[in-house]
Amino acid sequence: MQVSGFTFVRNAVKFGYPVVESIRSILPLVDEFVICLGQSDDETEDLIRSIDSPKIRIVPSVWDESLREGGRVLAVETDKAFAAISPDSTWGFYLQADEVVHEKYLAAIKAAMERYKDDPRVEGLLFRYEHFFGSYRFVGDSRRWYSREIRVVRNDKDIHSYKDAQGFRKQDPATGELRKLKVRPVDAYIYHYGWVKDPRDHEKKLRYFPSLWRGDQQMKAFTDALPPKVETYLHNDIDSLAVFQGTHPEVMANRVAQEDWIFDFDVRQKKFKRGKDRILYWLERQTGKRLFEYRNYELI
Repeated sequence: MQVSGFTFVRNAVKFGYPVVESIRSILPLVDEFVICLGQSDDETEDLIRSIDSPKIRIVPSVWDESLREGGRVLAVETDKAFAAISPDSTWGFYLQADEVVHEKYLAAIKAAMERYKDDPRVEGLLFRYEHFFGSYRFVGDSRRWYSREIRVVRNDKDIHSYKDAQGFRKQDPATGELRKLKVRPVDAYIYHYGWVKDPRDHEKKLRYFPSLWRGDQQMKAFTDALPPKVETYLHNDIDSLAVFQGTHPEVMANRVAQEDWIFDFDVRQKKFKRGKDRILYWLERQTGKRLFEYRNYELI
């Protein structure tokens, strides 16, 4: 069994993405790691090359910033990286630049890939998620955060990144129709760090990243409405957080230790805008099940 890691990235230094930690977290599992490297205004290429692993392969790319509808450019860049992986690989392991795998899950992930490598019905592996917010001490625990997503896909070129690159779809070569991938769950989490970083990096991201979904006028209205302090925006934007009870991946140790900003939150505070969300949140706490959640996949 051969496995290829793949991702895309641009301006990782400027926006504070833990892309090096992300890549390193699964290097023990992959035979190669393909990075689709977009044109950057910072030292992202030097950062990637600092990993200094023979498994790393960089594919230069230029983003088509006209693809703003639904963040489509992110899916296009994901597809470029996926298309570049070795044809000899059974699986492609996709991580976004702010996603990291804890070393305690590597054995379970490898076992799942081995178990299903010869079962063509299994088109992907489904992971659970921890979404960190504001600080490495807090995780989002409401329904606004997706709880599961596909991150290992079979090396089938009819599989494509979907919408804004959150998930995948398989395209019928005859009709062009897309369907959800058929997947098996793996007993492992992806740690998503996109919403926890130095507030200065966070403000840069907030003033740029939404432009991948919005036109110029919409983007101006959005940035004009941002409060002077990013902390205010973060507090106003969240409905519920919980204290993280686990440990962070070893590759994240330096970043976690360098947290020098203040983000505090009373986890007893719940700011649900709709009564339905409050009820569903309570039911999930009581039962451990997330009822009526949208599934970006088909379990088999």
